[in-house]
Amino acid sequence: MRRRFNLIAPLLCLLLTVCVVDAAIAVDALVLEAEQQRVATIERISAPTIAIFNDEGNNGGSGVLIRPNGLAVTNFHVVEGLGPFMKCGLNDGNVYEAVIIGIDPTGDVALVQLLGRDDFPAAEVGDSDAVRMGDWVYVVGNPFLLATDFTPTVTYGIVSGTHRYQYPAKTLLEYTDCIQVDASINPGNSGGPLFNADGQLIGINGRASFEKRGRVNIGAGYAISINQVMHFLDHLHSGRIVDHATLGATVTSESDGSVTVDQILPQSEAYRRGLRRGDEIVSFAGRPIGSVNQFKNILGIFPDGWKRPLVYRRDGEKHEIMVRLRPLHSRSELVPAKPKMPHFHKPEGDSPDDEESPERPMPDIPPGHPLAHLFKQTRIPEEYAELYEEREGFANYRFNRVARERIYDEIDRLGEFPAGSWKVAGVTSENVPFQFQLNDEVIALTMGQESFLQNVGEAFRDEPPVSGGLLAAMHHFRLMLIDPEERFTEFYYVGSEPLDGDGEKVDVLIATRGSTTSRWYFRQSDSTFIGYDTEIEPDTDACEVRIVEWQAIESLTFPAVISVRHLGEQVGEMTIESFSVKEATP
Repeated sequence: MRRRFNLIAPLLCLLLTVCVVDAAIAVDALVLEAEQQRVATIERISAPTIAIFNDEGNNGGSGVLIRPNGLAVTNFHVVEGLGPFMKCGLNDGNVYEAVIIGIDPTGDVALVQLLGRDDFPAAEVGDSDAVRMGDWVYVVGNPFLLATDFTPTVTYGIVSGTHRYQYPAKTLLEYTDCIQVDASINPGNSGGPLFNADGQLIGINGRASFEKRGRVNIGAGYAISINQVMHFLDHLHSGRIVDHATLGATVTSESDGSVTVDQILPQSEAYRRGLRRGDEIVSFAGRPIGSVNQFKNILGIFPDGWKRPLVYRRDGEKHEIMVRLRPLHSRSELVPAKPKMPHFHKPEGDSPDDEESPERPMPDIPPGHPLAHLFKQTRIPEEYAELYEEREGFANYRFNRVARERIYDEIDRLGEFPAGSWKVAGVTSENVPFQFQLNDEVIALTMGQESFLQNVGEAFRDEPPVSGGLLAAMHHFRLMLIDPEERFTEFYYVGSEPLDGDGEKVDVLIATRGSTTSRWYFRQSDSTFIGYDTEIEPDTDACEVRIVEWQAIESLTFPAVISVRHLGEQVGEMTIESFSVKEATP
């Protein structure tokens, strides 16, 4: 029996050895395949990564192309000292001129336009809400100007945390809902892309924690979520200095873990919708709220003016409201200081703890540096000079003007509306006859046996009552169709938003005359003009007009049916049967 065992044992050992060798070969094949995939992904994500400079050869940082037409995203603190024009280097060694479009000083984001071609390599935009702790990520950029041919540096790591909030560090800059990674982010990486393992863009690299009195990353970097960037993209493309949102209320954590309203502005829409001090915030914009940081995180990813749903609890009962968010800052707070030359070395006397400070650009490129020949030109070429227009409150007014004109073309297609006295008549959904009379002096409405009158030179009232100011809304409609450039004191493109908070994506124009402001909505999918909201005074509930149907009246296209709403409730529907104009005497 022992002899038989001695014969079987060597055979078992041989069989085990063969299995182990086969397994090792199989594992090696999987490792090699994974390595090849990683190399291919890095090659793909390196192409849209850019290095950003100014004409003097200062390295502002990094960025990433998101559209083949040259649209690129970077950090605000990267472009802050570069002026309206800059240069961008791609990993193919070529340098392109670029112009600033819009800036977000609070969220530390800027949008720039590369020039010279329309087939730039663009990153694939991912979904940062799908990011999980432990996911593999790539940090791509140009730290320390290591590659003079602009081949970016790539570091590899994992997601260390999601939905991180960082308080402002004595500036407007506030990082909300950001992604924490352990992959190295060093000076020069700012504004560069953060990719997931599939090569999808999930963030824009910004802050990093550094060793005290040094500039060496210690393994805690932070990226702005790409979903936040995409919420702001059209706002940035408006050429404005854009702002983030506030609810008009502060919150605090209670001992039981709930988050309650601590203070609230009486003029805020949240207050007008019923929110009060002491109410518990259950969820905001569809995300559960379990801490003050969670509330700040989700609030910080939206532009001002967006409508978002909020659920609160009072006395055990839940209430859901839709709230238009307020600007976080005043206009004067957002106007940037005079441009300053970028620097790298920290001045003497600064706090030794640099953990919350955004990285600074690299020093000037000295004579004889391999890149010095690229930056002999000190001004933008004359062929691109028209791409920048300076105006207070705008990073580049030219892009706002172009967007506004593109959108307003839809109004132009309705026909050439003359000034003079307008008559608009029809019946309501209750079969009550109505007639508007609109001119530069008076707006009047006769509806059945009731009459309403508003002098244009006086402050608008809520007429008819509980409509939110339908007379003022119709007055603005007339001005919009005649000539908004001449008739409104302010007229600009603001960006895009979900209609009424949960509807389709619309482009938004803002028109103001006196203290009355209207928001005009144009469907993004086909540019159709679909309605507007008019606030007779700041911080009042708007009269909401939606165009249900259009009709042809002689050479003009005019609404056939309009829906009027106030406080989210239907006020009435009006069918327009006739429209005429008595032209003004010269």
